[in-house]
Amino acid sequence: MNSSVSEASLELDYRELDRIIEEDYQNDKENLIMILQAIQKTYNYLPKPALSYLAVKIGVPVSQIYGVATFYSTFSLEPRGRNIISICLGTACHVRGGDRIHETLVDQLQVHDGQTTSDNRFTLESVRCIGCCSLGPVIKVNEDMHGRLKQDEIQSILSRYE
Repeated sequence: MNSSVSEASLELDYRELDRIIEEDYQNDKENLIMILQAIQKTYNYLPKPALSYLAVKIGVPVSQIYGVATFYSTFSLEPRGRNIISICLGTACHVRGGDRIHETLVDQLQVHDGQTTSDNRFTLESVRCIGCCSLGPVIKVNEDMHGRLKQDEIQSILSRYE
């Protein structure tokens, strides 16, 4: 992973964690998935110290929390970039040049799937389908869809996410 954020340098905001755990979800272990979603939204991943803190606060073994966090693909235990790029490599996008768009992203970002750029700007993830096959090839940057892509458009799209 090319991320420059490390667990050791991460400053957890325990007041924010308490707000999420206590105020938003009333220390209720039944809300574990929603609590994890809120923590990930705050840090853009699930920091290990936050998961240990959560385990104590809601009285759930940390192993159970890790089990949930690793079961769902939407959760990440590794730092991710400020912008998540999902490149569709499903059939419709593939036949329309999705593999070439993927190669262009890898070349321009200097990362591979699942990696984060050294400046923490982007994380690249391949997906099997984004759900807009008629627009292929497609990338999604955060919640923004970019379809009918050509390789020479990638740099312009990336520059919008400074």
